[in-house]
Amino acid sequence: MSATTGDRPAPAPAHRASPRPLGEWKQEILRVYNQVNKEVAGLGVTRQRVHVEDDHLLVVATHHRLPALATITAADPSLGRRADVAVIDAGKALLRARLVDELGIGVLSVLKDYDPVAEVAATVVLLAAPLPVTGRGASRGPDDTVVGTPPMC
Repeated sequence: MSATTGDRPAPAPAHRASPRPLGEWKQEILRVYNQVNKEVAGLGVTRQRVHVEDDHLLVVATHHRLPALATITAADPSLGRRADVAVIDAGKALLRARLVDELGIGVLSVLKDYDPVAEVAATVVLLAAPLPVTGRGASRGPDDTVVGTPPMC
């Protein structure tokens, strides 16, 4: 499931993402991801890692499951799954909004799944354009010009 519906285009960021080193991008993305989880579930993540590619971000995180959801699932597995999906969907929508509004990242879609047994979530953020990365190993910017210094071959 994605945070978008139908043929609605991805919203434009309120401001354009400013070039910064990859490490800074990763820290900011993980800060936003953890804050969203605190707001939606009342709990932050216990461990997280982000991988950045030109067309997507991948966040793999360990989340403790909400005790109430575990209780609901034990009593009614179908209802527990629907509750899990509702929490996941709320988190995807808020993550998308924060990445766009706070970091200026163009987001096409947010995809997320959570394994309640392992307490691990994988979130893929499809990007409208590569992040403008500065420094060694920088990626290409939105206008296809090199931002920073490309690696030596």
